[in-house]
Amino acid sequence: MKHLFLVNPAAGLCDRTAQIKAAANAVLGSRSIPYAIAVSRGPGDLTERARTACAAGEDIRLYACGGDGTLNEVINGAVGFENAVITHYPAGSGNDFVKLFDAPDAFRDLERLLDGVETHLDLICCQAGGQRRYAANVCSLGLDARIGTEIAAYRRLPVVGGSGAYLLSTVVNVFRGIHQPYTVDFGSRRIRGDQTLICVCNGSWYGGSFHPVPDARPDDGLLDVLMVKPVGLLRLATAIGRYKQGEYRSFPNLITHCRTDRLRVTCDADSVVNVDGEALTAREVSFSVVPHGLRFLMPAGVRLLSKERNQELIGVI
Repeated sequence: MKHLFLVNPAAGLCDRTAQIKAAANAVLGSRSIPYAIAVSRGPGDLTERARTACAAGEDIRLYACGGDGTLNEVINGAVGFENAVITHYPAGSGNDFVKLFDAPDAFRDLERLLDGVETHLDLICCQAGGQRRYAANVCSLGLDARIGTEIAAYRRLPVVGGSGAYLLSTVVNVFRGIHQPYTVDFGSRRIRGDQTLICVCNGSWYGGSFHPVPDARPDDGLLDVLMVKPVGLLRLATAIGRYKQGEYRSFPNLITHCRTDRLRVTCDADSVVNVDGEALTAREVSFSVVPHGLRFLMPAGVRLLSKERNQELIGVI
């Protein structure tokens, strides 16, 4: 099996390329396991490198070295290749996807990754504006999608750190407008009207600290969907805080929750779509689950967190 480390030097607060190279040399080198390291040259580069490596046809293990955006790039390059298994070597600021497992820090242990166990997880297929992207974790539209996908731009400003960038992006986007009109179709069911945000969850964490559906599972063939109704400026902080903490059940008149395997969302104007932190823009977007579409490697001794729940499936399109 080939081992390829796909490194994003822009992930996190500093470039960890040298550390990753040293760790790979110490662990794989000590076992005489051949490996290669590819460092990203810019956005989208790791997708192309992953696709090229997978297309060679040999069994390959891809290590996404960076944050959740890096993992997303690697997944989009490897999707559809049965010879590829993917794992995450976290080096980002959020690293939300590995929070789905009972020992997230174990993903930084290359010894345990080498001895890991493969599992099959679902993916979200997102089609928007003529593009098709896959997400392992969370997609969203509305206020939080605009905030989240613009944080990186504000983080580049002088004296603005991670929390400052989030605050600045929030202020700017609140003044642009809190809610938009959407039409959401779940098969024969249609919900039409203004929404503050729409969140489509395969995983349960995103944005560093948002945990909107704590019992969402990435292996059940279903998507958990939350829709937050319009709120005024004074109530916004409270509403988003409750949403962030996964308290949607306590606010049935404000937050609608359902489970489905696909949905379509349309908007009167172009809307930003967050796909695991990557931004698309479209007036119509469809989401569907790809059951067990991701071959994923867990470190030795690590398990996917199990959540008990009652399943509800709303009809397919």
